Amino acid sequence: MTETDSGRPPMGRRERKKAATRRAIADAALRLFLERGYDDVGIREIADAADVSTTTLFKHFPVKEALVFDEEADHEAELLAAVRERPAGQSVPAALRDHALRSRTAGADGDEGFAAYLELVNSTPALRDYAQNMWLRHTAALARVIAEESGLPEGDPACTALAHFALEAPRAARGHADTREALVRAFDLLERGWNALASG
Repeated sequence: MTETDSGRPPMGRRERKKAATRRAIADAALRLFLERGYDDVGIREIADAADVSTTTLFKHFPVKEALVFDEEADHEAELLAAVRERPAGQSVPAALRDHALRSRTAGADGDEGFAAYLELVNSTPALRDYAQNMWLRHTAALARVIAEESGLPEGDPACTALAHFALEAPRAARGHADTREALVRAFDLLERGWNALASG
């Protein structure tokens, strides 16, 4: 059996069709949300725009908020890879900081579409809360990888704490005049604490 570049076996025809339907629904939802605002778009409108029934939509996305976060599994894979595949000599907190800057903040020279997406999420309370809970669901997996990479036992509370606070940091930085600077400062604090633990 051959594998894709991601290491997963290639999808069969049925799986490809399901993935295409899911993508079409998510794309239609995001387009409508960006045009008119999350609260002003109904589920039936999204289903019509994607040319599917509302039943089909809910098979792929059980709640409305999930329409905006259709790549959650990919987000976790990228998060864990940021730690596992960090450059030699880079600390775990620094790797997590770089990941947060790439994936959870919009840079001045960043993609306009990504900036618009983040603005939609950050300006909509339901999406903000869903996004934060989504990221925090990755705490246990991230803590395990931190322990592996640091030579600490699985379940070490320091690894769980670092994972939790690293995933919380972008929310703590939100609302500051310079979000990126606030995020960097939050990770500087985590770095100092982690280094003190490692050298203790």
